[in-house]
Amino acid sequence: MTAPLPPAHFDGNPVQIARNLLGGTLVRRLPDHESTVGISLMGTIVELEAYDCPRDPACTAGRFHAARSADMAIPPGTWLFWTAHGHPLLQVACREQGVAASVLIRAIEPLEGLGHMLTFRPVTRERDLTNGPAKLVYALGLDPARISGRPVNAPELHLLPPPAPLPDEMVQVTARIGIREGRNLPWRFTIRGNPWVSPATPSMDLSVSSGE
Repeated sequence: MTAPLPPAHFDGNPVQIARNLLGGTLVRRLPDHESTVGISLMGTIVELEAYDCPRDPACTAGRFHAARSADMAIPPGTWLFWTAHGHPLLQVACREQGVAASVLIRAIEPLEGLGHMLTFRPVTRERDLTNGPAKLVYALGLDPARISGRPVNAPELHLLPPPAPLPDEMVQVTARIGIREGRNLPWRFTIRGNPWVSPATPSMDLSVSSGE
């Protein structure tokens, strides 16, 4: 069985980490009082964004962004949440402690536990269940107060690597969503053509760039 990615995996460039994490699996474990195994909610990661504050205008411009940067300056491989428009967004801290950098998980395609996800977040169209960063937080029943600060390989929430690296032709690289500063940086990665990618429209497709 594939082991969860350890915190040390995230001690590096968040842009490259985000690219390589595409196609991996986000795993949420729920307790089951009738079983020692528990219940798994799992989804393939189909969309991510990178934030690298030493060189990222989106993190360093203005007091609002500066406050968020301070929250990100925690040990690599630690779960954290940003709040945007009143909704929590799931991220993993990157680089060494004290440097504000992270990967934002923006969308997943459900693999297991769909019924439980629909209980947490009822929707009319299944595709709308986890095709956005706040949506997936609610669909997985995540409590930011409980998860924030936990290591990325914690039993209740962890990440599995992709079965194999995705070839470049399967990856779409675009500008990030919902920011003004640094919006031209090619730091959003999606699985090209996947229906579970968020419906938000980036300002440009930058797939020809390496994103480095």
